[in-house]
Amino acid sequence: MNDESRIAQLPGLLLDWFARHRRPLPWRAHYSPYATWIAEIMLQQTQMDRGVDYFNRWMERFPTIESVAQADDDALLKAWEGLGYYRRVRHLKATAQAIMTRFGGKFPEDPQQMLSLPGIGAYTAGAIASTAFNLPVPCVDGNVERVLSRVFDIDSPVRVEPARSRIRELAAALIPPGKAREFNQALMEFGALVCRKKPDCADCPVAAIPGLCQSLHLGIVQERPVLGRSSSITPIAVANGVLIHQGRLFIQRREEEGVWGGLWEFPGGCMEPGETPEMTVVREWREEVEFAVEPVASLGVIRHGYTTYRVTMHCFALRFASAMPPCVAPPALHEACEWKWISPEEVDRYPMPAPHRKLADWLQERWSPAGWTAQAVQGCLL
Repeated sequence: MNDESRIAQLPGLLLDWFARHRRPLPWRAHYSPYATWIAEIMLQQTQMDRGVDYFNRWMERFPTIESVAQADDDALLKAWEGLGYYRRVRHLKATAQAIMTRFGGKFPEDPQQMLSLPGIGAYTAGAIASTAFNLPVPCVDGNVERVLSRVFDIDSPVRVEPARSRIRELAAALIPPGKAREFNQALMEFGALVCRKKPDCADCPVAAIPGLCQSLHLGIVQERPVLGRSSSITPIAVANGVLIHQGRLFIQRREEEGVWGGLWEFPGGCMEPGETPEMTVVREWREEVEFAVEPVASLGVIRHGYTTYRVTMHCFALRFASAMPPCVAPPALHEACEWKWISPEEVDRYPMPAPHRKLADWLQERWSPAGWTAQAVQGCLL
């Protein structure tokens, strides 16, 4: 499944889920700009249950923007007491006063005007614009970062570039026309209740559709999101090959101990100094299974990031070298404990490391009963 399909399917699923599971929060009663603003500021550093109690008490004491603008500082601080981060209270009063003087007491609808107010950043402006005014503006908080990094397998730190912009672009692209209010809340609520730090994949509507959540498909849900840039990211360049013989693919299962223990893979390994990727894949197949192979075509490069290292995997379609006898001998396994010849249709049955799963997906998308549809690799079909 590609990202276009995910963008097409995800909004409907989350809107349906939200219709059934939305929490009856008090600021959702009327979606007034004032109530939305107060709730968003309160919840920035506050757990939901405590936030509801504080919100209700605040709205009883200060029911309007004007009442905040005119309130005594001590009264505001007393109502906020226990929430901490008291600068937020001063920003609330300054913003209320600015709304009274600059906007005639009405909360501005334009997100750019919101950003000019004290204490309102991109997230809060997006939340108010979409929730109170139903404008198609993305609203990206930690919950949204977590959901989108998992569904779309964003493998670099989510709060720095390029991932930061990518997540915001996805959040905007996912908003269904006319449904920004419901969808943005659905996305955040889904992250808070289902796609948590410890996700509930067993009860997840996204998980019910194969391939829709890319990180679940790749078996790396707990590795997403990537939250911070490690002080040392180790780059690893490898070359792997897909050996095709009589319409079947060769795979091997790694030893239980070590990296990716017990998973199936297409043989290959790390590039050595002075080697080209083509040289590496030929050497690795000789060392690992004692097959003499030769590359027929490049299948491209797969990049996959982990917390402390980043894999660049050069992928090749292979065939037996001309010296190989017509009758294929069993492999001599040196880095694995089991081997199989499988059809492309069977590849989903075997658990693989994430980069190899990406390669397997690429193969399946381009395979047809009549043969591999990629013209560059027709010569592999021996």
